Amino acid sequence: MATKKQKKLGQVFLKDEKVVQKIIQAAEIKPKDQILEIGPGKGVLTEFLLKTGAEIIAVEKDPELVEFLKNIFKNKSNLNIIQGDIRDFLKSTEYKILNPGYKAIGNIPYYLTSHLIRLLLENSIKPSLIVLMIQKEVAERLMAKPPKMNLLSASVQFYAKPEIICYVPKTAFHPEPKVDSAVITITPINTSSEDKKQAEIFFTVVKAGFKQPRKLLINNLSKNIKMKKDFLQKTFSQLNIPLNARAQNLSIEEWVSLSSLLIKNIV
Repeated sequence: MATKKQKKLGQVFLKDEKVVQKIIQAAEIKPKDQILEIGPGKGVLTEFLLKTGAEIIAVEKDPELVEFLKNIFKNKSNLNIIQGDIRDFLKSTEYKILNPGYKAIGNIPYYLTSHLIRLLLENSIKPSLIVLMIQKEVAERLMAKPPKMNLLSASVQFYAKPEIICYVPKTAFHPEPKVDSAVITITPINTSSEDKKQAEIFFTVVKAGFKQPRKLLINNLSKNIKMKKDFLQKTFSQLNIPLNARAQNLSIEEWVSLSSLLIKNIV
């Protein structure tokens, strides 16, 4: 039974070993790989990761679970358990224990998805692959294309190519959550250090565009980044973007092109 503390943290634990195997297969783990496991919980996935022979660095926020993991895996030389919030870990110098090309694996809550992916891919040491278990609805939002683009899909697709591997019923967890989940892979595409400035530009524009998604994109940009409409109209025409387009109508390629042209003229 989950403790009050675990419920407060929103923790649910995977119990279906078939799903665990699918995660392992999706990660294509080799013995010499280094794996960052995000939120190992009670170690169900950790146990299978260790069997691959890879080096496992497991970051767990709950101190009680950290002690539990250290006890059941005390003789495993290829496991390093770190207590802490994954967001703090990735912002600290401690993450430098990771090697370039490591793989990140975890079961994460919705509120972490976009921010966590951005943290992983903006660090100087970047993963070659990310495999996550997230809510089914969130996974489908990540995959969205025009005319159903959203801030989350644009944010993730700027950095990487997401793919849904499989859906996971809520019965695969304990305690049972209210929604189904999905296993996704995220393959980085924008990972070079010189892309950091481009990322800042992109997010300035895309956040302004999606601030009021029901309004015309040209109006959102004019208001939120203080740009003259006549200039915006010329820019839209240059990129063959309809003047009546809304944020959800633009592809990731159009967002990148638009942000590159607009940033030089932001007041």
